[in-house]
Amino acid sequence: MEQTFYQKLTQTSLQDELLSDAVCQQLLSAVEVELLPLLDAAYQVRKNYFQNEVQLHILNNAQNGHCPEDCHYCAQARTATAEIDTYSLKPDAEILAEARAAYESGAYRYCIVMSGRGPTPKRVRHLAQLIHAVKIEYPIEVCLSVGLLDTEAARALKAAGLDRLNHNLNTSEAHYPNICSTHTYQDRMETLRAAQTAGLACCSGVIVGMGEENADLIQVAKTLRRLEVESIPVNFFLPISGTQIAEPSVLTPDYCLRVLCLYRFLNPRAEIRIAAGREHHLRSLEAMALYPANSLFLEGYLNATGTAASRTLQMIRDAGFTVEINGEVAEEMSSSVGALSKRASTPSEVVIKELEVLRPRMASGNS
Repeated sequence: MEQTFYQKLTQTSLQDELLSDAVCQQLLSAVEVELLPLLDAAYQVRKNYFQNEVQLHILNNAQNGHCPEDCHYCAQARTATAEIDTYSLKPDAEILAEARAAYESGAYRYCIVMSGRGPTPKRVRHLAQLIHAVKIEYPIEVCLSVGLLDTEAARALKAAGLDRLNHNLNTSEAHYPNICSTHTYQDRMETLRAAQTAGLACCSGVIVGMGEENADLIQVAKTLRRLEVESIPVNFFLPISGTQIAEPSVLTPDYCLRVLCLYRFLNPRAEIRIAAGREHHLRSLEAMALYPANSLFLEGYLNATGTAASRTLQMIRDAGFTVEINGEVAEEMSSSVGALSKRASTPSEVVIKELEVLRPRMASGNS
């Protein structure tokens, strides 16, 4: 593909113009669209709005399992047979302690996630008190994911100091019946509208690899653009044993990076987050995802572990990016992140090869 093709992608995105579905399909599947020029074109958009900074997010799985929904991708669904440790909502002291740990680790945002269809009015009041306590103690942004929510509940959480509500669309409206039957795509759209009506920032994303078509991923990206969603986590489906996705898509690092580029072009001002599955699917190309994306999760996901914080910080630093720090606490958090980064950049001990490695035939007694 000519260089002008990639330049036009950057220009179109920076001018807030919409790529056609045909061009979007090309980005995801056309062999003549080369990956490295595509990443560079997406990086020019990312750099314009976010420079070389990376936001770190830490998830708190505040309630695990006990969910009445049948989302086929989820290890916590009532239909899942995944061997997870279930528990009801953690005590406030535990959630506050994890908020402190997130703050001290250099996280920009603390994400509290609860399983279930949605909170009762009593639970909303409890969460409002908890969010207020976190915001008083630690100058860190708070995001909450609690399932379906109405406007009244969203307003109560906003008044308590909640910065952002997470509620992923996950897939397109057409594909949604294939991954869930206990609630609808429209239910999820109404939750996002309730959050926006209450004045909350919205975080909503996608799960790639659930048997969808390219057209489904394009539709979700364009819907999130219309909704002007501020934060878009791009998850790559993790095949946890016991979840109900019968035939997950085969995801290559090349394809995952193309999806991230697509979401950057279509949502140039949004925070694009490399979410679940980055280690599993991006593998040796994981650092390349920072060129279209500007945030990631630190220290794992809801039910799956991730790489150590020190390794992630080293990856960010080695790729030439820096960690974004909340301006209110820049000095203190810079010290914390700097200490972690310094430890991360310290080379590991070099191990000398022993004889059985150098001369395996001699060591085994063979002539």
